[in-house]
Order: sequence, then C-alpha cells, then structure tokens
Amino acid sequence: MRLILLEDIEKIGKKYEVKEVSPGFARNFLLKEGKARPATKEALNWLESVKEKEKEKTEKEKEKIEKMISEIKGKKVVLEMKVGEKDQLFESVSSRKIAQKLKEEGIEVKENQIDLEEPIKSLGDFKIKIKFDHNLKTEINLKIKEEK
Repeated sequence: MRLILLEDIEKIGKKYEVKEVSPGFARNFLLKEGKARPATKEALNWLESVKEKEKEKTEKEKEKIEKMISEIKGKKVVLEMKVGEKDQLFESVSSRKIAQKLKEEGIEVKENQIDLEEPIKSLGDFKIKIKFDHNLKTEINLKIKEEK
C-alpha cells in the first residue's frame, strides 16, 4: 500500500516521503495512529503544495540567518570577569555565559549553537565559532578582561 508519511518513522522513511508498506502495517498502525495517509491523487497534489511551502519557509529562515551572520561576523565582544591571583578567573566562561552576553548586545544565539570545546579559564582574546541551521557558521572575537 502506498502512503504519504506525515512524520519521520524509524526504518520506514522521513516526513512527506511516499513509501510502499504492507497493507496490515498501514491499516493497523500508520493510518490508525495518524502517522500517514493514503497516496491518492488528491493527497499527492496536497503533498506538492506542502513541499513548496516548506521550501519557501526554509529559504526565509536561511535568509534571516545569513542576515544575522553578516551583522555579527567578526564582532568583538568583551566579557569582564572577576580575577584572582596570577590572572586566574574565579569562574570559567561557558557557552551559556557567552550566549547571555550576546543576548545583552541584541544577538539571539542559543548556547548549543556556540562551538566551545571546553570552558575558557583565562584572560585573553579568543575566536568563538557559532553554528547555525542549514550548515551556516560564523566567528566572533571574545575578549575576556579583568573586571574593575
């Protein structure tokens, strides 16, 4: 039986793919649970319009991210931290702290988008990579200096 999948289903296929499955599996699970619909002519026309809308949505998201990247690429961000003897930080600088600082400066970045191998534990200048959806990336310059 040919069906249009309405969500990702492990070992069967991804959302909006047309797949051939056994009639029993289709009737007893996929159709009953609302995870698929029969691939009729009308449903296939619906699928084409949905795919077109998804493509437009993806393009708009990508444009928005590219615009944000052009605004923040190479941006210099300064974090002032409390420092002990021998210029050692009292607390390390994590992705969360960097994301909070960027948010204060009007840049919406989630902490899981900041590519930081390990927390920063010293003063200095650092290049921080930020990864976005659609394989888009950028870098900012982070300066950690002593709080006065």
